[in-house]
Amino acid sequence: MKSLYYKLLPSAFGTLGIVWDETEEGPKVRRVFLPDERASVEDIVRMTFAHANPLSCPTIAELGERIQSFLEGDAVKFELDIVALETCSEFQKKVLLAEHEIPRGWVSTYGRIARSLGIPRGARAVGRALSYNPFPIVIPCHRAVRSNGELGGFQGGLKMKRALLELEGVEFSQTGRVLTNRIYY
Repeated sequence: MKSLYYKLLPSAFGTLGIVWDETEEGPKVRRVFLPDERASVEDIVRMTFAHANPLSCPTIAELGERIQSFLEGDAVKFELDIVALETCSEFQKKVLLAEHEIPRGWVSTYGRIARSLGIPRGARAVGRALSYNPFPIVIPCHRAVRSNGELGGFQGGLKMKRALLELEGVEFSQTGRVLTNRIYY
């Protein structure tokens, strides 16, 4: 069995967790856990990856610092060579790569992402693939919203999703819908 490790990160949103392992190419992130109101991230990590041990390395420490900077509002674009995309299905990988291309301060809709992938009626499939994004923040799935401007879902909760979009300069109506002409795809 491959050794798994985890690092916990404090943030203004709560504690996050990074689960990773060492490969021939270097450290690979297996999962990023966002804060959860129902349980501590450390408990969730231990339940999901029972054999993971707390440990860091320079590459993971740097990723952690970049995630913390992002959560403070800094413009950070993450490279994908550190995440284990090979653990995703081919469809989810396509969705995650499309989502990764959405620039900071922009949003897209689940339907637009689906159409960009050649799946005209695939909005729900895209939404489902994003709801299981193993690498939130690194792959900024908070930038996908419903076609009517409502937020949709987010692993860290809708309050966090809205706050992340606001950090990027996205504005909202009084009813909580996204107001922007910066729509990608």
